[in-house]
Amino acid sequence: MAFSESQIPPDAQHYLVCGSEDCGKNCQFYCNDCHHPMCEQCRDEHQKDKKTKNHEVVPYKQRKRPLPVEKCKIHPTRNIALLCEECQIPICSKCTATKEHRGHAFTDLEFVFDEMVSLKCHEEIAKIRNYFDPISQDLKKEIAGDVTEIKKIMEDIRTSMKAEAESVKKIVDTITSEKIEQVNKREQSLLQTLNNQNQQIDDYINSLNDLIKRFYGYLSPSNIEQLTFALKSENFIIRPIPETSKPVLPVFTAGQYSKEDVAKLLGRITVPKAKPENRKIKPLETASTQLKPTGKQRKQGREKSDVKQTLSLSSCVTKVRKYTVPGVDHVFHISLGKSGRLWVSDVYGNLVQTDLQGKQLQKIQTSAGSGYHTVTQDGGLIYTDIHNKVINRITPDNTITEFIKTGDWRPLSIHSSQINGDILVGMMKDGEPSKVTRYNKTGTEIQNIQRDNKGQALYGLTRYITENINGDVCVSDIAKHAVVVVDKSGQHRFSYTGQTSTFTPCGICTDVLGHILVCDDISNTVHLLDQDGQFLSLLLTSKQGVKYPRSVCVDDENNLLVGQLTNNTVTVYKYLQ
Repeated sequence: MAFSESQIPPDAQHYLVCGSEDCGKNCQFYCNDCHHPMCEQCRDEHQKDKKTKNHEVVPYKQRKRPLPVEKCKIHPTRNIALLCEECQIPICSKCTATKEHRGHAFTDLEFVFDEMVSLKCHEEIAKIRNYFDPISQDLKKEIAGDVTEIKKIMEDIRTSMKAEAESVKKIVDTITSEKIEQVNKREQSLLQTLNNQNQQIDDYINSLNDLIKRFYGYLSPSNIEQLTFALKSENFIIRPIPETSKPVLPVFTAGQYSKEDVAKLLGRITVPKAKPENRKIKPLETASTQLKPTGKQRKQGREKSDVKQTLSLSSCVTKVRKYTVPGVDHVFHISLGKSGRLWVSDVYGNLVQTDLQGKQLQKIQTSAGSGYHTVTQDGGLIYTDIHNKVINRITPDNTITEFIKTGDWRPLSIHSSQINGDILVGMMKDGEPSKVTRYNKTGTEIQNIQRDNKGQALYGLTRYITENINGDVCVSDIAKHAVVVVDKSGQHRFSYTGQTSTFTPCGICTDVLGHILVCDDISNTVHLLDQDGQFLSLLLTSKQGVKYPRSVCVDDENNLLVGQLTNNTVTVYKYLQ
C-alpha cells in the first residue's frame, strides 16, 4: 500500500508516492521551493521546466519541512515569513519597515526552522538512539546478569552451609536454619535493590521515548507559537542517565567445626564493607544524525580534517616573531578573536585588541581588574567582573552591558566554547569549593561541575579555563597545583600535577590536535600534554628565553602565542609542522 506524505508517521519507513497528479511512482526527491515530493522522472521534468529549473531539489530525506501558514496580526494580508533576530519574534515582510523593527536584522523563518529547529531535533533524536537508549538497554542486560550471578552465589552458599550441617547434623540444625534465613533476607534485599534499579531504567527509557515524540512534534509544528517554543534550547535538555550501582556480593566463609563450639565451626555469611561500585556509563560522544551537512559544514569539516591529517608535532620549536602590546602593563590573558585578531588584558582593567603584529586596533577601560575575558562564537567579547559578581558584554560600539549575574558566586576564569557557543565560567565563593558553571550562549545556566563521583571537591581555585576539541573542560588550578580535566558531562577524567612539586599552572589552551598547553610562571615552562593527560614534553623552558609565561593561546595558523607577566610582550612560536 502506498502512502501520501501527510499519512506517514515521522519515524516510519514506508513506500511514499510522488506528489505529481496521476503519477503514483515511488517518491525519491523533494522540491524545497514548491514543497512537493516527486519521483525521479518528475524531478527531471521539473528541472527542465524554465519556471522551476532553478528550484532546489534534494533527496527526500534531506527536504526542508514546510512551515504552517499564518497571517500577520498587524498586517492581515501578509504571511509571517521572517524572524527578527533582535526581538526574536516572527514577523511579516511589511513589519520590517515599522518603527519597532527599523534597523534590525531579519532571517527567513523557513531557514531558521531548517537550520536550527529541525537540525537540533534530529541531533537530539540521534543522541537518544545512538547513546542514551543503547546504554540503558546495556544496563538492563548487566542488571539481569547480576541477578543471575546473585542467585548462583546464594545457591552455592546454601549448598555449602547444608554440607557442613550434614556433618554435625544433630548440633547444627537450629543454627543452620538461622543462617539460611540470613541468606534469604540478604538475597531479597539485593534483588529488591536490583529490581528498583531495573524499574528506574524502565522509567528513564519511557521518558526518552516521550522526548522523541516531543521532538517530532517540533518537526511538524502546527503554529508559529509552537515553533518559537521549539527555538528555546532549554526544551532540548535530555536528563542524564540514572546512576545505578552493582551489588556488593556476599562471600561465604567455611568454618572448621567441633562439638565444643558449634557456632564457630559453622560458616557464616559476610558482606564486604566496600562501597557499591557505580555501573560504568561511557561519556556521550557526538551522535551521528545521518543528515547531509550543508556546504559550509562540509567545507569546514574538510578543512579541519585536512589540518589534522597534515599537522604533527615539530622536532623543534621555532620563534616566529615577538612584539609588544601597547596599552597594557603586562599580558595577563589572551583570547583569539575573528580574522586572527587578539584581545589582550592586564589586571588593571585594560582590554586591548591587536592584529597579529601587535598593532593596537582598539582599547577599552573596564573596572573589573581581574583580566579574564573570552571571545564568543559570534565574535563578541565578554569578561568577568569578580568584584560585582557579573559577566559583562562589550557591544560593537564599545558599550559595556551586564550579561550574566552570578549571584553569591564570584566569577573568575571564563571561556566561550567554539563547539556549541556555551560559556564556561570558573567560580569561587567563601566557604565553598570552587566550581565551573556552564551557561548557554544566551546566558542561561545549564550545568554546575563541583565534585567528583565520591563527593570530593574537584577544584581549589579555577585560575584559567578552556575546552578541548572533544568537549573536555580543562582548568589550571593553582590551589591544587594541577590541571584538572573533566568530560562534557562533568565526570573527572584526569589531573596533571606537573613534573615537579612546585608546579604552578597558569594560562591554558588546546590546539586542533587535542593537545593541552599550560604555562608555569614559576618554573618558566610551557607543558605539552596529549588529550588524555599524558605528559609529552616541556615545550618551552627558560633555555629558549621564556620568562614568567602567564598566558597562552593558539592562533588560526596553529602558532603558539605566549604572554609574559612582567611586561607587555607576546612571543609567537611554531611547534607544529
